[in-house]
Amino acid sequence: MQKNFRPSPNSFKNTFCIFNEVLIDEINGLKIQFESKAGSAYYYTEEGMYRQSNHWGRLANSKWRLIALDPETDSKYKIGFAKWTSFFPDNNGDRLYYIEADLLNNTVTYQHKNNSAYDNKAILRTTFETTKRIKQIRNLQQLTSWAKYFDYDDIQELRTQIINELIFTQKTLEDIKREI
Repeated sequence: MQKNFRPSPNSFKNTFCIFNEVLIDEINGLKIQFESKAGSAYYYTEEGMYRQSNHWGRLANSKWRLIALDPETDSKYKIGFAKWTSFFPDNNGDRLYYIEADLLNNTVTYQHKNNSAYDNKAILRTTFETTKRIKQIRNLQQLTSWAKYFDYDDIQELRTQIINELIFTQKTLEDIKREI
């Protein structure tokens, strides 16, 4: 029997959170405790929140990301779960985010500094700075036209060097390219 648990209202406003996709079995027997105008359903437990939705990412004044069980699935509605301890404060002015790049799979994302995996090596940035750097990294990952100006045999090695500089230093992309 589910208790009528109510989270703190601050769990939703100006937060960053990563939800992990779960199967529908996990919400069987739970009662919807809130339904948004956009059609998302919320189920609260003492441990955390289940959210069933067809949209993830930037939500009003929060950034909620879903790690899908199968990113290739066609299902639009997904159910995610996050512990209450996974909700971190978010705002545009503070340096709250660091960047992670997967150089093998050519992906890049951002994480919150309160994430237990943060090792204090990547530079913390504001939301705007993080977004700008991610865009630069994605261009480096997806395009090759930028490399024609360099005398380099191994484009992947060059790409890795530039991306690491973007993540671990305050140098601008222009300064990094100039130094190479």
